[in-house]
Amino acid sequence: MRSIWNGAISFGLVSIPVKLMNATENHSVSFRQVHLTDGGRIRYRKVCEVDEEEVTSAETGKAYEDADGTLIPITDEDLASLPLPTNKTIEILGFVPATRIDPLQMDTAYYLSANGVPAAKPYTLLREALKRSEKVAVAKFALRGRERLGMLRVAEDVIVMHGLLWPDELRSPEDVVPDTAAKVRDAELDLADALMDTLGGVDLDTLHDDYREAVEELVAAKAAGEPLAPAREEDTGGKVIDLVAALEKSVRAAKESRDGEGGGEDGADGKVADVHHIGRTTRTTPAGRSVSRSAGPDSGRPRPEESGAKKSTAKGTARKPAAKKAPAKKTSGGKAGTRTTAKGKTAKKAPAAPAKKRTSSAEPATKKTAAGRSASGGRSSRSSA
Repeated sequence: MRSIWNGAISFGLVSIPVKLMNATENHSVSFRQVHLTDGGRIRYRKVCEVDEEEVTSAETGKAYEDADGTLIPITDEDLASLPLPTNKTIEILGFVPATRIDPLQMDTAYYLSANGVPAAKPYTLLREALKRSEKVAVAKFALRGRERLGMLRVAEDVIVMHGLLWPDELRSPEDVVPDTAAKVRDAELDLADALMDTLGGVDLDTLHDDYREAVEELVAAKAAGEPLAPAREEDTGGKVIDLVAALEKSVRAAKESRDGEGGGEDGADGKVADVHHIGRTTRTTPAGRSVSRSAGPDSGRPRPEESGAKKSTAKGTARKPAAKKAPAKKTSGGKAGTRTTAKGKTAKKAPAAPAKKRTSSAEPATKKTAAGRSASGGRSSRSSA
């Protein structure tokens, strides 16, 4: 990598010669301005507004424009004469925990490399001290004609310096806060947490610029004279009206996407996952289908699996508890019918007789003789002896 600045890190009385290199690079596709009529490239020329003549870079200087529009010339000699101790030095001011640095202040990142063999020992000393302290160094440095604020930290055994914005360069967010106060319910926060858990983490190393790749494919197709592929229309879902419904739909979509990429914690082993949302319960089957039911006024009651009731069968029909059988009643007259005993055997019983007026509240049980005939211990309606 090519160095863009040479100087030294001032660590107390220790001076560490270093080279400064850009830690990032821009991969964005750049375009040129052209004349639509003939395709000629449009270029900008430096023209003096007094004599309207084009000037070269050697004839161009600096000037500060005052509030009333007056231009005050500033030469390179004027800037070089300024008392700037950080002109060739990265001056460490102190050390603070990394959490003290507001990410809004982060600017361009640079690599710091030891400049020469003698710089290796003090460079390593500072690197190891930063590692052990688990802190970052706050420093001042001068680059491209102005003094800047920086933060030094360690990344993969290299000292990295992030340019920081000055505190007075950060805008206050007071005008950005929503004017209308909105109250968020705990149930909505729970659903948002469920969506965050479902989406899970992200591998930053796998991310890439889809738009840049699409532009490169477009340029290659036009250069080869090939027909352009139709643009893909993304369904953004329109205006979100029901926040809860949108969150629930997002959770389901994230589950299906995760399961389609190789499964996840829920549903990967074929088990049924129940996700309870606001106002309804969504039940995801092993096949990936979602069955939703409203909670309704009985949502607070125990579910069947909690109350000990039997679950649904494989066909989805609920098995109801078996109704109790009424005790067998004695019948008289007619041909013998059949009844099923507790052991599943079929026993003959007398057919039902025409209804008669009962005169006693209890009837004696019918006994079975050894010959197989039924003997009655009494009758429902009394007769003379």
